Amino acid sequence: MRGSGFLAIWSDLPPEDETDWAHWMTREHSIERVKIEGFLLCRIFRALDTAVNRYFILYDLEKPDIVGGAEYLRRLDAPTPWSQRIMPRLRNFARGGGRVIASAGIGQGGLMATVRLDTRPEWEADALCRELAGTDRVAAARVMVTDVVQTSIQTREKSMRSKDGTFAALLVIEGFDETSVRNALRRLPSLAPQLNCRLIEELPLYALCFTLDRRLLPS
Repeated sequence: MRGSGFLAIWSDLPPEDETDWAHWMTREHSIERVKIEGFLLCRIFRALDTAVNRYFILYDLEKPDIVGGAEYLRRLDAPTPWSQRIMPRLRNFARGGGRVIASAGIGQGGLMATVRLDTRPEWEADALCRELAGTDRVAAARVMVTDVVQTSIQTREKSMRSKDGTFAALLVIEGFDETSVRNALRRLPSLAPQLNCRLIEELPLYALCFTLDRRLLPS
């Protein structure tokens, strides 16, 4: 990731809303977000082999405090008409932002695993990322910690959703293909036995479907 901060979002969509959401996300919302000072990159992933239409959005932020910054909060308190139409339709919404505390590997992968953690890491995150990034055809592994105070700030946009979930920390693994990412996940019980790895095999993987870099915006 290009900055030391992140913002991660998951949501489910009814099939009848998916096209409207995709147009909103790629033609308005991601552009609006990436224009905010400190937002560097937006990537959108779609879950594979799930019964619902589930999406994961990951923003690279220049610094962790962008999540509670004045410009971003102003934007959250002034949702566009299109955003006002979309937000109430999102289901199983989860959101968290904060600091990238460990990262290993170079580049980005087209397939990603996301492991949400209920507690802050008490284990050596740098060592774990190095080991995971050394797995064949794994591009990168990163550990991020949520700033609960900044993430929990109440805004008009948040009030439009029925319920927001969050998480204490996040592990992401990026790779070339499903096999490589699954192989990295299977290493977690031995590399980090402190993690609750009971449901690792059931975690969906996410395929990249859209990227917007701030540097691509028209001047």
